[in-house]
Amino acid sequence: QVQLVESGGGLVQPGGSLRLSCAASGNIRSVSFMHWYRQAPGKQRELVATITQYDDTNLHDSVKGRFTISRDNAKNTVYLQMNSLKPEDTAVYYCNADIWLTNGPPRNYWGQGIQVTVSS
Repeated sequence: QVQLVESGGGLVQPGGSLRLSCAASGNIRSVSFMHWYRQAPGKQRELVATITQYDDTNLHDSVKGRFTISRDNAKNTVYLQMNSLKPEDTAVYYCNADIWLTNGPPRNYWGQGIQVTVSS
């Protein structure tokens, strides 16, 4: 079984910073694409950032210049560094990953989500 566990969320003032982490654990052979999504109240879930196993990255236009995605392959962990946070960044943030298992075919997994609130 595989789990994705997010951490690092919370309440921050506008202009502040947070760093989200998502660690994958279980019967993992390798992890390819890793993503961060977010879902604000009353809105659809949207893709915020993607990083490949080769460290190629892609960011949603609304977070370019403010957010950075990175990963530590040895720890099967992906990070989202969020700077210059705005109230509109308030959402539940979800980690998502394509994981090759040691005893089965690759599958897509979701974390449980973590709240980020930007407010004064």
